[in-house]
Amino acid sequence: MFVIPTQQAAAGAQLLFNINASPFHRGKAADRERMIVERARATSTPVVYLNLVGGQDELVFDGASLVVTADGTVIHRSPQFEEDLFVVDVPLAGESPGGTSLTPLLDPIEEVYRALTTGLGDYVRKNGFQSVVIGLSGGIDSALTTAIAADALGRDAVWGVAMPSRFSSQHSIDDALELASNLGVRFDQVPVDDVYASFLGSLAPLFAGTSFGVAEENLQARARGAILMAISNKHGPMVVATGNKSEMAAGYATLYGDMVGGYAVLKDVFKTLVYELARWRNKDGEVIPQNSIDKAPSAELRPDQKDSDSLPPYGVLDAILERYIEDDWSVADIVGDGYDPALVSRVARMVDRNEYKRRQAAPGVKITTKAFGKDRRLPITNAYQTPVP
Repeated sequence: MFVIPTQQAAAGAQLLFNINASPFHRGKAADRERMIVERARATSTPVVYLNLVGGQDELVFDGASLVVTADGTVIHRSPQFEEDLFVVDVPLAGESPGGTSLTPLLDPIEEVYRALTTGLGDYVRKNGFQSVVIGLSGGIDSALTTAIAADALGRDAVWGVAMPSRFSSQHSIDDALELASNLGVRFDQVPVDDVYASFLGSLAPLFAGTSFGVAEENLQARARGAILMAISNKHGPMVVATGNKSEMAAGYATLYGDMVGGYAVLKDVFKTLVYELARWRNKDGEVIPQNSIDKAPSAELRPDQKDSDSLPPYGVLDAILERYIEDDWSVADIVGDGYDPALVSRVARMVDRNEYKRRQAAPGVKITTKAFGKDRRLPITNAYQTPVP
């Protein structure tokens, strides 16, 4: 039988224990603490709240266990994302509290970074892997993913592989090499142009009379995915996918290409937050090359390609995505908030029609209340049409 805290207190409980597994999302620790304080005050009974620490698939448990007195004073807070053994004298009715032991809550950006390292590290270790391999493009997503992996597993457990094609810029190769050097991880180059040319040659009779397009672009990504999986099969490291939530939302990712991998650590991280996390990681010295942060994002699958050729600026895109995905706003509501009607409808349609890709994506750390997968699933087969305001 379920008994609520007020009933327990009314029955004579002098101390309430809550042994919990409360999964993390951004800002959850502060919200949780406010709730525990309210329960202590409502029952006039001290509360000892113990929370799990660690990762399990998409979920991360952030600890931050609490001891709260009957009047709502927090006298102990354990660190986030760290196991903690603590001893606290809990004042019962009529007793005065002693000292406090309060570990401050993390900065909001550091909190997310620690969640990502905890989630990736535990997924790799608990599933029997010793190391990971990551495709290094020289871009911001693969750079941040590699930094997180090195922090989670140690530099000796991370293998970075650059796979340049005829469309790869020299600065991208240089940025990938600089990142690997800064982190001290293994770095190899496996050019894909010969593989790509072989694909094109084999497909020439079937592609005859057509112009260069998405098929030719995606062949490069799929060649890279095959190389990473070959390394994984031969040497054992788990492939970590590097795509972010903005790309997953809009379908700006290639099935069986850059989506390959056992885990996608940035799957619930919007692109704008990727940049914030990269800057935070560099706060004590440059690890992620500044050029990877500053340059215009590009998949480099055709000459002079930029993400902005196919997508609105990430600042605008993420603002619309946050309203549509996280907040469940309608297209009309988002337009009413000042966004261009045609753009909002286009973004909503991209999200809706790319559910089939997300169903085939690797799991990744949940940091929001609406991570793709268990939190937000749409029927792939449906007759729904996004309304145009």
